[in-house]
Amino acid sequence: MNNVVFDGPENGPLFLFAHGAGAGMDHEFMQDVTTRLAEKGVRVARFNFPYMEKRAIDGKKRPPDRAPKLLEAMTAVIEEVAGGQPIVIGGKSMGGRMASMLSEHPMVQSIACLGFPFHPPGKPENYKGAHLATIDKPILIIQGERDTFGKFEEFEQFEFSDQVSTSFIPDGDHSFKPRKSSGFTEAQNRQLAVDRLALFIKGISDV
Repeated sequence: MNNVVFDGPENGPLFLFAHGAGAGMDHEFMQDVTTRLAEKGVRVARFNFPYMEKRAIDGKKRPPDRAPKLLEAMTAVIEEVAGGQPIVIGGKSMGGRMASMLSEHPMVQSIACLGFPFHPPGKPENYKGAHLATIDKPILIIQGERDTFGKFEEFEQFEFSDQVSTSFIPDGDHSFKPRKSSGFTEAQNRQLAVDRLALFIKGISDV
């Protein structure tokens, strides 16, 4: 079984936070968002997908496992940490997309995605969000306005069910980092994302 790392108060609402394709649960972005969520009273559970577990052992970079293996691994972690109560799941980029594909699991209450990878950069025809048109549980997508995996201007072309809420981070890229000329800072943008994410996890829908 994957090693699950917990942060935040034991009595806080639980958020299962999955990593993106290129960096594991210990990546600086993952750790920073986790710390900020914990400071807001959220209990955060992190884990590595199997291919990232192997990298942690031998240091060799590997591509992500195929989606069925990723989904199987995340399902196992959900069932390990949920404790019989539906939880909020989500993740960064690929991790968020995998979470969104597990919406029908009975232990999933809602889903939160940070930087949803709607398509590879420069390849909008390779769309990865078709299932969001029929998703039947609350899902929050927090997206940088300049995210090359799906930027603000593209969203009017995307089809979502009425369960999908979107929140945009000003001038943010795929990790919410703004340009210096924008007047925003990376720290401000991350905090803005975490503020909105924490409200969603705590069940306050008006984010």
